[in-house]
Amino acid sequence: MTLHEPHSTLSRKGPPRPQDAIAPFTAQPDNSFDMATEDEIGDALTLLAEHGDAISMYAPGSREPILGRILSVDPELPHFVMELNEGATLPSGKITFVTTLRSAKLQFRLSKDDWDPLPGQPLHIPMVFPETCTVLNRRTTERLETPLGITCTAAFAVSETNFHELPVYDISDGGLGMHCSKARAKGLIKGRKLHDVVLEMGEITIEVAEMEIRYTRAFRSFLAGEQLHLGCMFTQLTPEATSKIKTVLDQIKNP
Repeated sequence: MTLHEPHSTLSRKGPPRPQDAIAPFTAQPDNSFDMATEDEIGDALTLLAEHGDAISMYAPGSREPILGRILSVDPELPHFVMELNEGATLPSGKITFVTTLRSAKLQFRLSKDDWDPLPGQPLHIPMVFPETCTVLNRRTTERLETPLGITCTAAFAVSETNFHELPVYDISDGGLGMHCSKARAKGLIKGRKLHDVVLEMGEITIEVAEMEIRYTRAFRSFLAGEQLHLGCMFTQLTPEATSKIKTVLDQIKNP
């Protein structure tokens, strides 16, 4: 069995709901960077518009989000149109916009004395691109979720008596994500280097000389109880392993 799996066509989401709201964040040099070119910003806003992703907008001094989504992006000019939820309005002055783009949070600010809507369209507000967009915790390489119904595991030993075989739930050419129960997480701590890891990705076996656990995140599964996400970065890969990982990614992206 290969990693080929049908992908559903992306469809634009409905109007954002209160539970879709995202709080503003404080950027730090070690966990964020700025998009500063029109092309980068335009591509990001276009992707958000295509998916209909929720945009949370905050006025100074307010913790209550104004919800909307990007209706359209001009293909030639640095302009876009924000679509507010029914009944929403934007107060004059500076507004902070927060959303998610793939695995990262995205934030920018715009200011205007009066956010005039398009004629006859009170919920559609024309805007210009921000000068910069701040991206928080963006991965340097895109991670793809492993397909359902395909066995994808990582096997490795932390010590002579502590062996693990864990499911892989996403992978990129820079690393992978695993999960396990908290009860099985002995020795799996941030900063731990894992050596001689064997990945079974469908019919493809990949030997990873070394990878490092870069983050751990606890969560609770309704069915499985307390679980732990493990985000790992490849730190030593042979050319053969790199080639096999590329093959796996190609199979996932091009079923």
